Amino acid sequence: MSSIVKSRPFLPMFHALWNYRSFIAGSVKREFQLKYRNSILGAAWTFLNPLAMIIVYTVIFSQIMRMKLPEVDSTFAYSIYLCAGLLTWGLFAEITTRAQNIFLENANLLKKINFPRLCLPVTVVAGAGLNFAIIFGLFTCFLILSGNFPGWTYLALLPVLAVQIAFAIGLGIVIGVLNVFFRDVGQLFTVVLQFWFWLTPIVYPISILSERVRGMIAFNPMTQLMAAYQTILVTGQWPDWISLWPVTALALLLCSWGMLLFRRSAGEMVDEL
Repeated sequence: MSSIVKSRPFLPMFHALWNYRSFIAGSVKREFQLKYRNSILGAAWTFLNPLAMIIVYTVIFSQIMRMKLPEVDSTFAYSIYLCAGLLTWGLFAEITTRAQNIFLENANLLKKINFPRLCLPVTVVAGAGLNFAIIFGLFTCFLILSGNFPGWTYLALLPVLAVQIAFAIGLGIVIGVLNVFFRDVGQLFTVVLQFWFWLTPIVYPISILSERVRGMIAFNPMTQLMAAYQTILVTGQWPDWISLWPVTALALLLCSWGMLLFRRSAGEMVDEL
């Protein structure tokens, strides 16, 4: 029995998370309510903000600027391309940004209450996932109403999202743990994230870049994820699954490293906080 436990060191973690599922759900609910506590329209802003963004991008880029993508004959192609990148990048940025400070922000909770520390990163993913589901749901409605819904290939978004979330939370946990001991890590990552956005083909199509620059950007793990989203939503085609293997492997590596780092540093983190 002991050999099974040693061979599966993460099983107790997942079992503990399941036992504290009510704590996680309550934390997500409380955070969502606090976000709009002093607002007259309340949770309606969750729908109004992304709806306004989608309308603005659609009107400005498709009707006023009439921007088009190379080899894509559609009025809304660039607007869909832009939203596909911005919305999914927003999910990645929210998870990593919140995860880098999650242990610092909950220092009092970590010191006073005994609970699985891994609940905090899970809460980050659940909260960001809830926000993303609302925003992307509105975007999906736009795709249907505008006649640009990709059909069955829409289901391909699920594994791509799973890879991105694993990559984001794995990176977020590593940065979050390091940020407890070295506060410059969080500040540095905020700067890196800004450059990272512009080095990812979100606002511009990668086809307009030179071969040399394309080769450099190909090393960016978010490049292939964004390409997958854009292929599914803009052209309605299945993504290049083989191109996603490197970022999938990196996501699994970061998740494993993050959990190991977290387990080994959990006690020291509480003392440092």
